Amino acid sequence: MNDHDDDSRARAVAPEHRWPAVIGTLVALVAYALLPSVVPPIARWSVVGVCVLMLVALIIYNPHRLTRESKWSRRAEIALAVLILAANQIAFAETVVRLLNKHGNGQEILLASLQVWVTNVIAFALVYWTMDRGGPVARISLPRKKLPLADFRFPQDEDKDDVVEVARGSSQVMDWVPNYIDYFYFSLSNSMAFSPTDTMPLTHRAKLLMALESFAGFVLLALVIARAVSLIG
Repeated sequence: MNDHDDDSRARAVAPEHRWPAVIGTLVALVAYALLPSVVPPIARWSVVGVCVLMLVALIIYNPHRLTRESKWSRRAEIALAVLILAANQIAFAETVVRLLNKHGNGQEILLASLQVWVTNVIAFALVYWTMDRGGPVARISLPRKKLPLADFRFPQDEDKDDVVEVARGSSQVMDWVPNYIDYFYFSLSNSMAFSPTDTMPLTHRAKLLMALESFAGFVLLALVIARAVSLIG
């Protein structure tokens, strides 16, 4: 992929702010680093260190708004999201085993479950954000006809025929595109409702990722409730 910058954009939509995704990433990394785990601390902190280095490089490249992209920045953005997600899936599996075997005290297990769940919401949001329609820079830089196939359909993508005050915010009227907050919201709702809410998956990879996120959220909730009932009993 060639570099994209402000001069190459053929779109009216403003570039996305960098900091919502940065804040989400830092929250996920802190939750992962502080998670009670049998994984050696050096291994967890190594993952955090690698992620922080990639994040710093990406911030230097696009400090405030996501206005340009190169091959290395695109790969680093994807690698960062996938690494956080993969590391948290290991933590998820460990937490499930501890819940099933009743290892550790109740307070520690509940805290670990919450940390894994929060990190999962953020990590899946980062993956959705980086993959949909070519990523955050492509979504505002390329003409719509040249965008990669959409992985998700948002309400704004089909609001053009609604009342004026709703249609004004649609993709067709104001050239709206989703940003990290939109992906975080539907990642959160998917983890709580265990199904799509306002945003629909369109591609196989989107459906599989949302299915994995729903499954993880359901398993954690079911096991935490079961553990709470056993503690009460």
